[in-house]
Amino acid sequence: MNLNFSEEQVMLKETIQKFCDNDYDFYKREEVIKSENDFDLNTWNLFAEQGWLSMPFSEDSGGFGMGPIELSILFEEFGKALVIEPYLSTVVLSGTLIDNSSYEHKKDIIERICSGSLHISLAYAEAKNSYNYNLPSTSLSSDLLLNGTKNLVLNGGNANKLVVSCIYNEELALVIVNADKDGISMNTFPTVDGQSCAEITFENVSINSEDVIGTGDNAITLLNNSISLATLCVSAEAVGCMSSCYLKTVAYTKEREQFGQPISNFQVLQHRMVDMFIESELCRSLLIKAMLEVDSGSDDMHKHVSGLKAQIGKSGKFSAQQAVQLHGGMGVSDELMIGHYLKKLIVIDALFGNTDHHLKKYAQ
Repeated sequence: MNLNFSEEQVMLKETIQKFCDNDYDFYKREEVIKSENDFDLNTWNLFAEQGWLSMPFSEDSGGFGMGPIELSILFEEFGKALVIEPYLSTVVLSGTLIDNSSYEHKKDIIERICSGSLHISLAYAEAKNSYNYNLPSTSLSSDLLLNGTKNLVLNGGNANKLVVSCIYNEELALVIVNADKDGISMNTFPTVDGQSCAEITFENVSINSEDVIGTGDNAITLLNNSISLATLCVSAEAVGCMSSCYLKTVAYTKEREQFGQPISNFQVLQHRMVDMFIESELCRSLLIKAMLEVDSGSDDMHKHVSGLKAQIGKSGKFSAQQAVQLHGGMGVSDELMIGHYLKKLIVIDALFGNTDHHLKKYAQ
């Protein structure tokens, strides 16, 4: 098995690294978080110009036809820089779901996503259903009126359109609706890692029959595949975070002196950093296996993604906690990236199912 990246994939990795190093440093990220908007419009337009917003979409829809491997490369680099732009919600969760559907107007939507002019969010999570996404309480009546409440809608406040999971004729259905339609109300709030979420309520929202983009087994497949791909992406993002935690901690301990010598000379601290390295490399190996399985569309791809996510939840928090402790009190300050990596890894553990949830899925 060839585990080396192709020449195009190496070029993609180098391009994203260059962007993160030159145009998305810690201070730039802080400016975006403290601004009125939840992301930087110029950065989003740059993503469109670079073609990054077009990566996972089929060539028939105007995309580049890239797959999970390229997305994993992108998200690992995004994890190192803690990029907060809503790529996950618009491109991965919603865009790929629509692209894989038989929705009549999908080409127009994908083209607008690729140009950076359209934001779309997937409303799939509900407070009472935990991680059971295929049995929502939100319902679509026989006269096509949508009612229910969705929680933790990523980038919901900026979305022009929403893809909503619901029960229609006793089956799971996916519908697409304009976010400004009558009967839709939302409460937006920031997440601990600096991104934006929304709680969205639908009250007798009228849906056109052509906007039901999937029902029954088709809807289940579309939703599960989209969430599985998103889980792979945030796991790659976590690997980037863990790698940066390790490297920044090694660099810091070489500079920080105690008792007349760098604290990196103390064997007990060396052991901790070795443990951080082992955990990050373990997750990287599982990431490679999972992204190859998803790329090939194997029958076991969801199981491998669950195995990866279960380990990410455990190893990610361990690495970040060790990094914070080795940095001392300043490790949790807003002025240092280390504390922000910890917040990001805590959020990633909770997204799309935590360690316990994915352990159970893996064992089934």
